[in-house]
Amino acid sequence: NKEIKQLIASIISSKKGPDGGLYPIGSTRNSDVCINGMFLNDACYFLTDECGLKSIVDFLLNQHMNDGGFNCYSNRRGGATHSSVHSTISVLEGIHEYCSKGYKYRIDELLEAKSRAIEFLLIHKLFRSHRNGEIIDNKMLMLSYPSRWRYDILRALDYFRLAGVNYDNRMNDAIEILLKKRRSDGKWPLQAKHSGQTHFDMENTGNPSRWNTLRALRVLKHFNINNNQKPVHITS
Repeated sequence: NKEIKQLIASIISSKKGPDGGLYPIGSTRNSDVCINGMFLNDACYFLTDECGLKSIVDFLLNQHMNDGGFNCYSNRRGGATHSSVHSTISVLEGIHEYCSKGYKYRIDELLEAKSRAIEFLLIHKLFRSHRNGEIIDNKMLMLSYPSRWRYDILRALDYFRLAGVNYDNRMNDAIEILLKKRRSDGKWPLQAKHSGQTHFDMENTGNPSRWNTLRALRVLKHFNINNNQKPVHITS
């Protein structure tokens, strides 16, 4: 932990951009929302000094969009007019870790951002267009671990569990899909892997996944759903 804390402190001291975020990109030197949301999550887990996190919190709050969510293109590539579920879940996880570890800087604003970002995901029923109800991207229905920056329905449901979010009818479709993905042996599969450096492969695509099974069971327990039969309060 000491070495990791030193690494985090080094990143904070040497990798900040003019906007207060980390790892500014391109000629504009604008930071990436997803990267900063994920970094906030990791840094708070290791109890990084709050002073070093303040500009990151400022950056993320400055990028909070009017529809309640976040988008990594909000400050680059011409901007964005609609939030991204990928960016939103990354920032939500960072905010949760920040709040759970007792940090106080701009806490009320972060809690408000959290509430609005959760509503953004629910308005989209976790994976559907709010305009026509169509699936945003079928890849969001594929269970993966680790998720990296990518969003999927199990990641969203597991965040709701972690954050203590109460059951909402708009979770129905995602929970139904999760239940249907359970294998005959009671386990959930690893359906996708995302590119990036790894120290070793934990599981193989197509095989039963310990990580996805654990997360799925925790989700069902949190929402009081019997994973052996269709719950009465879940409707298609």
